[in-house]
Amino acid sequence: MTSSLTTKIAAVLCVMLALSSCGNTIRGMGKDAANTVDATQNAGNRVGNAAAK
Repeated sequence: MTSSLTTKIAAVLCVMLALSSCGNTIRGMGKDAANTVDATQNAGNRVGNAAAK
């Protein structure tokens, strides 16, 4: 293998690793946002139930 081919393969592998890391981060942020919405709705329901008593 030539040096330039090895460099190109290494660069492609680095880019693929970086993109897969971004995908996991975005997925995790989506889950965090969904959990925040659920927690906010639950808190609103608890306040509504307490006010109804």
